[in-house]
Amino acid sequence: MDDTLTTARTLIENASRIVVLTGAGISTESGIPDFRGPDGLWTKDPDAEMLSSYDAYVSSEEVRQRAWASRLNSPTWTAQPNEAHTSLVELERMGKLSALITQNIDRLHHDAGQNPDLIIEIHGNAHESVCLSCGEHLAMLDVLERVRDGDNDPHCLHVREGTKCGGVLKSATISFGQALVAEDLHRAEEAARQCDLLFAIGSTLSVFPVAGVVPLAKNAGAQIIILNAEPTAMDELATVILQADITTTLSALLESDTS
Repeated sequence: MDDTLTTARTLIENASRIVVLTGAGISTESGIPDFRGPDGLWTKDPDAEMLSSYDAYVSSEEVRQRAWASRLNSPTWTAQPNEAHTSLVELERMGKLSALITQNIDRLHHDAGQNPDLIIEIHGNAHESVCLSCGEHLAMLDVLERVRDGDNDPHCLHVREGTKCGGVLKSATISFGQALVAEDLHRAEEAARQCDLLFAIGSTLSVFPVAGVVPLAKNAGAQIIILNAEPTAMDELATVILQADITTTLSALLESDTS
């Protein structure tokens, strides 16, 4: 074990209130591409980023049709947690995890067995859809059945007082230009203020406001570990930087034999 890995492991062993922040890099081994990496979705297809724009989605039927077609073929529906996800469950078993903030919308932390009460899905989740008019929530797979049946821009079918809503349906995820859920952001920021170690994994730490939890934790006195395949926007704040494979590094850090 090299010096940086040893230092990171010591920080984890000495911490009692750890906040983990995960980004797309933790799920790539599960078959879900990241966005900005060398093989990222937006790196390979810059036009795909437009599908994540709230204003474009709301105003353009073509964008919505492309987004729904993309959802049909998303690897999210068949992806399984990888060893990185299951390694993080060990932190919970050790009694050290106070919160897991995730930028991911794939629910793989839930599937890995993480306590859902500890998970803050800061960007929502892809397994639900929501009507932008009436707020009705629907299972995403049910809406995708309508898309498969030929409805390439499904709208809300909820009936209230005898009138069908007809509002635009969208995945229950946060798009660019869309406000975060205030309660989720508050929980994330409070967790960052109270932790003694913030462990950022698989994120470029370039998307705000969630990336702001790193300096928030730092200013409150927490140690910072950053694990990512590429440099991040917050590396200068880190106590330890691990630029390495996420799965193997987490396995080495969080194996249950920590004596």
